[in-house]
Amino acid sequence: MSSFISLFNASRHPVTMNPRDRPSDPLSRLRYALETMPSSRKYIFSPATRAEVLSELYDAFWGPYSHLFLPLSNSSLPMHATLSSVQADLGFAGAGSEDPVIPGRPCGHIFSKGESCFRCKDCALDDSCVLCSRCFHSSDHSDHNVSFFVAQQAGGCCDCGDIEAWRKPISCPFHPLAPHVQEQIEQSLSAVDATPRAVQRSISEEIPFVENYPYRVAIPPDLRDLMSRTIAYALDFILDTLDYSPDEATVPSHEADLRLQPSADPMQKDQYAIIIWNDDKHSFDEVIKLICETTGHDKKTASIMAHSIDDAGREIIDINGDVPRLLEAAHLMTKIELGVTIRRAYDTFREQVACVIIEWLLDLTRSRLGADTLIIKEIIAAELLSPRRRENTFFTSGPQIPNLAADLARPCRIDWLFVYHTRLWKKPRIHLKAIYASILILSHPHKIAIASHFASIYHRVADAYLLVDREAETSIKYFALQLFTAPSVALHIVSQHDLMTRLLDIIVNFFTNHIEDKHILTTSSAQQDIDVESPPFRSKRFMPVFSDLRYLCHNRPVQQLIARHPAFIRKFVKVCQVFMCINPNKRVASNHVEYETDVWISVFNVTLSLSRVIKVYGEAFAFANPTQLVGAITTVVREILAVCTLSTDRLDKEKFPKPILHEVEFGDAQYRIVDFNVLEGYVSFHHSLHWLLADLLKHVDILSEESLKQIGVSGVRDLFLRPFNEGAILTLIDFPLRVLAMIAQIRAGLWVRNGFPIRGQLLHYRDFMLRELCYDQDLFILQSSLIILDPNIIIVSILDRFGLLSFFRGEVEKSPYEGAHLLSMVEELLYVLITILGERASATKLPFQRAIRREIVHALAAAPSSFTDLAKRVSERMVDDVSFERVLKDVSHFRAPESTSDMGVYELKDEAYDEVDPFTFHYTRNKREEVEVILKNRLRKKTGVKDPVIVPKPLTITSGPFSILPSVLESEALLQVMFYAIYNVIALTNSTGTAPPSAEAILDQTFQLIMLALVERPSVFKEKKLADIICAMEHDEKYKPYKSRIDWVLTEMSKHVPEGVQPPRELLSPAALAPDVEGVKKRAAKARQEAIMAEMKAQQASFSLNFEEEEEDNDQDMDETSDELSSYGTCIVCQEDLNEAKAFGSLGLVQPSRLLRKHPDSHSQYLNELMTMPQSLDRASPRDTTFPPAHAEELDTTSSPNFDGFPTAVYNSSIRQRHRSHATRGHPENIQRKEYICPLCKSLGNVLLPVVHPSNAPASQIPFPDWIRAAGISVLKSKPDSVMDGLQFRSGTGEFVFWSAQDLGYGACLASTKMLDTLMLSSRMVSQQTRHLRERPEPEVGERGAGMYLPEDLVGYTISAIEVAARGTDSSGGIVADSLSLSDTQSRMIRGLLASLTRLAALELDGRPDGGRESVKQAIIKRLLPEWSRTSLTSFSYPLLLRDPFTVLVETAAVAPEMLQHVLILCYYACLARTVIGMVYVLNKARTYTAFQQPAARAHADIFGDVRMFFMSVVRHSPVFEHTATLVFDAFGEARIEKMLYAFTLPFLRRAAILCRSVVPLTFPTPLLGASNVNEYKRLLATLGIPPLADLPNQDTLQNALSGWCAHYGHSHAASQLNCGVVLDYAAVYGIARLPLILDNLFGERDKVMKCHRHCCQDELGLRGECNMHTRECGGAIGVYFVVKRCSLLYLYASNGTFAQSPYLDVHGEVDVSMRRGRRQYIHPARWEEVRKTWLNHGIPTAVARKLESTVDSGGWETL
Repeated sequence: MSSFISLFNASRHPVTMNPRDRPSDPLSRLRYALETMPSSRKYIFSPATRAEVLSELYDAFWGPYSHLFLPLSNSSLPMHATLSSVQADLGFAGAGSEDPVIPGRPCGHIFSKGESCFRCKDCALDDSCVLCSRCFHSSDHSDHNVSFFVAQQAGGCCDCGDIEAWRKPISCPFHPLAPHVQEQIEQSLSAVDATPRAVQRSISEEIPFVENYPYRVAIPPDLRDLMSRTIAYALDFILDTLDYSPDEATVPSHEADLRLQPSADPMQKDQYAIIIWNDDKHSFDEVIKLICETTGHDKKTASIMAHSIDDAGREIIDINGDVPRLLEAAHLMTKIELGVTIRRAYDTFREQVACVIIEWLLDLTRSRLGADTLIIKEIIAAELLSPRRRENTFFTSGPQIPNLAADLARPCRIDWLFVYHTRLWKKPRIHLKAIYASILILSHPHKIAIASHFASIYHRVADAYLLVDREAETSIKYFALQLFTAPSVALHIVSQHDLMTRLLDIIVNFFTNHIEDKHILTTSSAQQDIDVESPPFRSKRFMPVFSDLRYLCHNRPVQQLIARHPAFIRKFVKVCQVFMCINPNKRVASNHVEYETDVWISVFNVTLSLSRVIKVYGEAFAFANPTQLVGAITTVVREILAVCTLSTDRLDKEKFPKPILHEVEFGDAQYRIVDFNVLEGYVSFHHSLHWLLADLLKHVDILSEESLKQIGVSGVRDLFLRPFNEGAILTLIDFPLRVLAMIAQIRAGLWVRNGFPIRGQLLHYRDFMLRELCYDQDLFILQSSLIILDPNIIIVSILDRFGLLSFFRGEVEKSPYEGAHLLSMVEELLYVLITILGERASATKLPFQRAIRREIVHALAAAPSSFTDLAKRVSERMVDDVSFERVLKDVSHFRAPESTSDMGVYELKDEAYDEVDPFTFHYTRNKREEVEVILKNRLRKKTGVKDPVIVPKPLTITSGPFSILPSVLESEALLQVMFYAIYNVIALTNSTGTAPPSAEAILDQTFQLIMLALVERPSVFKEKKLADIICAMEHDEKYKPYKSRIDWVLTEMSKHVPEGVQPPRELLSPAALAPDVEGVKKRAAKARQEAIMAEMKAQQASFSLNFEEEEEDNDQDMDETSDELSSYGTCIVCQEDLNEAKAFGSLGLVQPSRLLRKHPDSHSQYLNELMTMPQSLDRASPRDTTFPPAHAEELDTTSSPNFDGFPTAVYNSSIRQRHRSHATRGHPENIQRKEYICPLCKSLGNVLLPVVHPSNAPASQIPFPDWIRAAGISVLKSKPDSVMDGLQFRSGTGEFVFWSAQDLGYGACLASTKMLDTLMLSSRMVSQQTRHLRERPEPEVGERGAGMYLPEDLVGYTISAIEVAARGTDSSGGIVADSLSLSDTQSRMIRGLLASLTRLAALELDGRPDGGRESVKQAIIKRLLPEWSRTSLTSFSYPLLLRDPFTVLVETAAVAPEMLQHVLILCYYACLARTVIGMVYVLNKARTYTAFQQPAARAHADIFGDVRMFFMSVVRHSPVFEHTATLVFDAFGEARIEKMLYAFTLPFLRRAAILCRSVVPLTFPTPLLGASNVNEYKRLLATLGIPPLADLPNQDTLQNALSGWCAHYGHSHAASQLNCGVVLDYAAVYGIARLPLILDNLFGERDKVMKCHRHCCQDELGLRGECNMHTRECGGAIGVYFVVKRCSLLYLYASNGTFAQSPYLDVHGEVDVSMRRGRRQYIHPARWEEVRKTWLNHGIPTAVARKLESTVDSGGWETL
């Protein structure tokens, strides 16, 4: 064979052509290039090869006419570029801009991977109709049910502009409709009445060019010919190449087989390529390792190859001539089921070329010829729909080339491509589908033509999909979705190409395993036996084939076809009968079943897929006339009887005996019914033909007597009994009845030995979402039988099948069941009877919208429910219906989620409770009881009746065959059932003395039946026995719960049958006296109880009196001892009381932070924020918390999301053992960082802080001027302290070296300071890590004072962070430092930090009497009041205004809290002066901005007085600075300057209030400022006792101090301008990045989201993800990310992290992780605010630690 191939190929390829003989014709040049390329390139396909192929293709395509495709300046394409991208970049003839609006042209935008798509349920015809983002946002879908999803792979197109895709016009302005398109579609739909062809029709060859297209361009005829010929050759080249490609990835077993592989290589060169194919089983690591092992590539190359396999679908991993080595490598790979092929390198090279040609064709569909965007697509379509032209017709068949001529008279290129699709790999497959999609939207005839071709070879596509294809998700089979859902297309291919028959044949032959050589045999005449263990049942791929059938049948024109042509139902019945009674079950009575098989799961998957098609098929007969429907019913019944009576060989005769009838006696009559025992026979859950019959019988409007009389049938009864006898009908209904009896027995616990499979089948069969496909159908068959046959015989049949005839004959002892099983069966039986007698939905053909309403009402009646839970309790068909959510809104209120842990719930409206029936057949017994309680409580409130009766609603079936259903309530058999149900329960209760199990439920159900009968047919109770037994129950204490129902029943009976009820009731009336006697007893008991209670009360009073006296004594004792030890609360671990006698501390966490922002001087928007800032930061700003947010769409379009970062300036042994024992776990704490987990609250910590009580010192009465004078005198009196001076920085800042984190002096002293060690250790670590971020100058090596300055960088920063976090939160009338805003824990922490500073000073100045406090205090006073100092040693060269005044305040609080009150005033004024300097720097750069509005007038003159004078006084000491300040003041004006001064100094006051209130709370009480609207600034000044700036003229001492500070700064500034800048803190409320209100709007912003200007987000080694890398490089210690695809938050801290709940909720108020449900999601304000608070409160480390602590993960936190 191989020599024959080589001979043939040699004649085909003129490879010896001399290069000088290269042809001049462009197409011949292309042919020559493609033929010679493999060998000339040594079979290596590189990017340069791709560029060369593209270049040759374009040159051949346009010949001398390139100027029609490109601007004249660009007569050729750049290397590697494609035509469409170049046209778009150059804007050629409108390319790259919006397409012009042309009526009738659909959108057809083809989705690329990751693009957002929208689906509007209200507008779309079905789920396959989608919109691109542009069309969706330009059409109106407000209040519609919209879902959103992201395209997982390229393909699929926007349906906007396609008339057939929408229920109603969506009015997209870009794609208006056109009349001529409508006419074409209506013309093709007119074929409904034509008779469908059994033989396929030939497909029309010529398709006209698109009509009414206004942008046609005159094309030279030879260009059109050149384009056609080039495209034709390109397509033929692809097909010729694929002729030799394999269908599946297999490896030859040895060399000989490899050489015998079909090949197009004329030289038969022994050069082979080994290729790995993509699948979804193997991981990247697995493949990379395998490539390295088998080929010797390094890891980097292997990694690139593995990613290429994933992206493209396959990759060549090696090419060489060493065949044994290649085979060995391939066999090694196949061991782990990796798809591998070895082919000649020549063929593989040609496949790579074919892949580039497909890419080129896709590019052509996106390109234009001048302004004409259609002509190229039309030519491609014409060539695809033409037969292929082989290079040589001599060799056209072989085992690998399918014979398409058998299926089609004239196979075209597109047919070959459809068939060969499975031979391609991922990337070219996706490109081909995009090419087909772009041709589909050309015109309606194009769509019909392509659908015809697809339908013609559908069976081959299905073969490949079901049996061969490795990559099912890119299979061409899914192309069916785009074709079969269009009504006109579906009608055409069903009526003209007989697709339905062929689809049904595929299903039958697939499941009966008629498969040969990877093909499903469609013409097999063999016996159609089903083996549920066979591979087809195990396959998961059959479902889409059923879906295709359902899509076809769901189209209205196809449904009309099904209803009008009997052939369709006949074919379908033959399919259904194949699945009748499969996988039957037999009860295991003695031993437990040995092997629990899971085959039932596969069987249910198949039959439920079939039953969804049955549902659609049944609904189609709504379009039938009576003759057609009766014909269909008769056909189905005949087929059922043929199967059930074993006339056909469908059923296994060993398991299903032929049904026989037997005589039974019940009441006074004999009945002839089917003989079968469910406990002993085989019963299957699957009766597909019965389900089909049930759906046909639901068309009660067509089956009414009036309709049937027109065709000579008197009614439904006649319809069945004329062709079939009573025994046949009993046989027909017996099979569903057996299932109902079996599930009753399973529920009663009689099948437990059958194991889990039987339970699983029951759960599936009765599952809320699936039950309407099977369980409801079986019940309806039973209900229908009541109107076909005598109801008595049906009831007796039911009793017989349930094994309860003896029970209801009064012979309980003869029952086949025992004890609890018996009464459970009775309960189940009554449940079935109530359902078939009271259920009216199918009997009245309840409109689907009403049926949905009924289901929702009953699902919500028991309790409010979330949407997801509700959807699980309603059938899937209803949830998927367009009206579901509309109906839900009608009957319920939506309660939006309020807190962060809430979810949205739906509550039933009060009026909807009137529609609730507690005995609805979808309720379980427990649910029924819950609903009854709710309904009774509601009635009690409404009527005032103590024990109300819920009366059944009348059936009200007024028309149709089921109007006689209420007469069943008159049947003798039913009366006997009612009687014995009550009688036997009473008898059993009396014999045992207690109510047996299920008795309550049985009585409830029986009374429901009786009440239903009384409502419908009250005259039936002439039978006296039932009335007697109810009368006997009336006054029996045991039946008290039923009293109100018994009263109602007897009262109703007496209205209609007085003689049957009154005598027994009167007979029992003397017992009515008993209640009075009972009443006397009750009153006496109550009196006794009251006397006892009074006595107890007196004893209690005397006891409490004595106790109080003892307590007072104890209090006095405690007062005496309180001087000795004061309590600090209890230990969180051992609960012991804590006092000074024990060592204890408070747990805390020192962590690096970059929270505090400096005010940027480059953004005018931040100045705007200051101007609009609220006057009080301790009042909550009004926020819109409605959910979903109102007008979200408009708000998102007007404001783009803000992703810009804020421009930041600087910014023990048991644990070890646990870490070792869980080596791979992500541990919450890190030993190197000295971290631990709090044993109580699981917070992260690394320090122990001392616990200190606040000082109780009252406010000082010394006036401020006096204090300054006294302080100055004390400085003058003090002796020079050289030691203290040496402990201050040499730079002259006045800071103390012993308060530095890395000070060399710490640790030299020997005092025990373990608690302080923890703080210093953690601070030192942070200080070392952040050296590069600090601007403060470090001392020389060997000098003291290195590292962070603790009063500023630890204590000051912590207090500032507390203040920032409290901004915008309400302090309820107080100030920011009141307990509502500042917690006890925070104030205790501040005191602990200050105590640590005090201790550090004491350790340094150990020998001094007060721990050195006085010395430090004097140094602080000298720093603040330099003019009082008379010593040369304290020449502070560093201006005070360059230091943060708050740090000085912290130093004071640490050593001299008693002078805080006065130092605070100095620091505030220093802050004012410093702020003025900072404002000059900021505003000088912003002078050019005029974006903010001038305030009408000054708002704070009473606080700031003469702002200009103060402003200029501060800067007057430096002429240059003064000039700048004048320009700034004049540019901005006094009102603005005042507003900014207010904003910038308010944070200082807030921080000071927090500090002071924590240390000396009694010194700073909150004043009572009458009016609640006083601004925060005034309230804080009053609280802190600071004179406002307006009062400065009266404050001489302050003026002197200010003058000194400003002069010092001014002189320094004049001397050196560089180091005198002041950067101000950001003063407004801190916000987090603004996400869009609607999540899908984020996808339009993707380019902005993952943008980091430092390009830090790539890790070369691939060990860390983007978020971890960004945190490490740009984010500091923490990171907060919103992971869009996963739709959840990501918190990162150090090397750990955790996922947190998403801030987005869908429209129903539920989280949708990974957007699985696809509903649009809206931001939830409370959740987003919670994220902001977590960040502001530095809560991320603890959030991460708590999650890791609570989760035991096996492989690091990434596995969470």
